[in-house]
Amino acid sequence: MEQLLTDSLNTAPITGMIVLTLVVVMINALKKKPLSAEYWVSLVGIIANIALAVWVFPERGTAFAGSVMTGGFASVTAILFLTAAGLTLMLSRTYIEKVGANFGEFFHLILLATLGMMTFSSGVDLLVTFVGLELMSVPLFVLAGITRRNVKANEAALKYFLLGAFATGFFLYGIALIYGTTGSTKILEIVQNISAYKSEPLFLTGAGLMLVGFAFKIGAVPFHMWVPDVYEGSPTMVSAFMSTGAKAAAFSGLLLLFTATFDFTNSSMNTVLAVLSVASMIIGNVVALSQSNFKRMLAYSSIAHAGYMLIGITAGGGMSIAGVLFYLAAYILTNIGAFGIISIVENSDQTGTNIDDLRGLYERHPALSVILAVFMFSLIGLPPFAGFFGKYYIFVAAIESGYTWLTIVGVITSMISVYYYLRVVVVMFFQSSEQPVTVRFGAEGAFALAVATAGVLLIGIFPSMVLDWVNGLF
Repeated sequence: MEQLLTDSLNTAPITGMIVLTLVVVMINALKKKPLSAEYWVSLVGIIANIALAVWVFPERGTAFAGSVMTGGFASVTAILFLTAAGLTLMLSRTYIEKVGANFGEFFHLILLATLGMMTFSSGVDLLVTFVGLELMSVPLFVLAGITRRNVKANEAALKYFLLGAFATGFFLYGIALIYGTTGSTKILEIVQNISAYKSEPLFLTGAGLMLVGFAFKIGAVPFHMWVPDVYEGSPTMVSAFMSTGAKAAAFSGLLLLFTATFDFTNSSMNTVLAVLSVASMIIGNVVALSQSNFKRMLAYSSIAHAGYMLIGITAGGGMSIAGVLFYLAAYILTNIGAFGIISIVENSDQTGTNIDDLRGLYERHPALSVILAVFMFSLIGLPPFAGFFGKYYIFVAAIESGYTWLTIVGVITSMISVYYYLRVVVVMFFQSSEQPVTVRFGAEGAFALAVATAGVLLIGIFPSMVLDWVNGLF
């Protein structure tokens, strides 16, 4: 009993999210008008769980018979997911009313998906990792189609579900093959003889199949075909949460398995990772050039950014882990902010998300235009914004590991991205429109945008704010 209590305290963020989700479900069941109460309880609970993650950060170890990681890496990733969930909720409150998705289930599903992300990234048993993956994925399938009267949303949900289930099958079969080779699903036990296992074809096949599941979740080429349609068809703030929280969870799992523990450096698996990285950077950036819809443009941009972060996974080592986590922090703040502004200018029928619909935005709403420009500059990777240091640390880690050619590809493709990001800025600031851009957002949405903008600037100017947390986690 004492051990159970200790383990529950050391995994306090996960325990807290379980309690929070149950409380919000009970509010929905018992109150006649639960939406406001659910929103505020969810938001306060997320803030409390961020505090718990900070509190247990020094408690580095494992809990529940070596199945769940505590403190350190688990705390840092939990803070990332909770931040994404909190910003999403604040920007969603007015948005879900506008598009007709103001159901109590919206809050439950966001919380359940966040709980799945936290479980997924902290699992040091492959079965716990799989449970976390499913707990994250199923709510996102539902959220993609929560505006059920919208045909595009139904299409997005169906595509995401079918392809997601297919990828999950690969992931689970990979776990089965690894278990068949090693006789264990506990990562720390497998690592003890990892040098012998890495020469086993069955183990490598299992790891490769798991990589397919990860590649689907991060939207890496050639497992990216669902991304543009799902991001465009889903409600905008759901797309924001998918592109940040779910992507961050998948990369956290990749860091834990393929970099920190199994360590496939200088192996054939690293060659596969490098190919995925190059293909994602090239195809993501090149196809984004021709997009006229802002959400589809961000979808292909998301594929390209997956390629940049895969450089860090390929390079391996402590610098890469710190670089990828820094990149994820910057990417979460930037992408949620960008999607958030699109949700503000979007019409109630989920139209008005084309890039040309932003014409003349600066004339009528200069603050929103400046904020969106900041996010675009950060996605390009210009200093002094957070995106610059995200790419810098990953590129440095790659050069130190001998992947200079991969860095060159990253720099060239980043130059390609300048065109489609700056196009958004040109449309807002230098083109006018006879039709006024209608915006609608509450105080919470304004606060969320302010937090995202301040975060992009602060960690861009003072990168040590994040690096002090993420250095030396393993």
